[in-house]
Amino acid sequence: MRYVIDRMTMADVPRVIEIERLAYPSTWPPSAYRKELQDNRWAHYIVLRDKQLLDGEPTTTVVAADQEKPRRNRLFPLSLLPNRPAISMPVPELASILGFAGLWLMVDEAHVTTIAMHPDFRRRGLGELLLVSLVDIAYEIGAKWVTLEVRVSNYSAQGLYRKYGFREAGVRHRYYSDNQEDALIMWTDEIHSDAYRQQFLALKTDLYHKLEAQ
Repeated sequence: MRYVIDRMTMADVPRVIEIERLAYPSTWPPSAYRKELQDNRWAHYIVLRDKQLLDGEPTTTVVAADQEKPRRNRLFPLSLLPNRPAISMPVPELASILGFAGLWLMVDEAHVTTIAMHPDFRRRGLGELLLVSLVDIAYEIGAKWVTLEVRVSNYSAQGLYRKYGFREAGVRHRYYSDNQEDALIMWTDEIHSDAYRQQFLALKTDLYHKLEAQ
């Protein structure tokens, strides 16, 4: 398969921020991701790479964390590190990242914090691959359930989550700072149950077959 899932590293943060700014009207500051990767042992972040893009000509891109267009920051509950200077990275390694995702383990719950795809690579099953990879991580770290918030207007994302057994469990009013939109709270059933595991493995197998054909 041309797509691979890697653990997010500090070197990936400039590309992660670039994708998040294209994907969402409100974002986390770069320091938040650095804080997550360095200090939060309950956080698990991944990036999705296209191996074909790793064959590009190596050049250099500079992403200045402090030279950003003003925009609202997404809610982030942890303390943040100071701003860092510009980071230079080889373009192929960064450009190969098409999306990213993350979750926190909170006791026995895997709380999805973010899933983002570059707009040019949507509708290819790659966002679904990120979600599947997060559920795989939830199994690995011993979580019993997976939960997330999603905009009430984001019907496509809600459809994907329902496909993977997420059900609406409540509403967080005025959750999103950019437009005060409500968020649906969604939960899976117990992921170690036979019913959920069988459904998940069937969906995962079907997805992998589709991606291998691309």
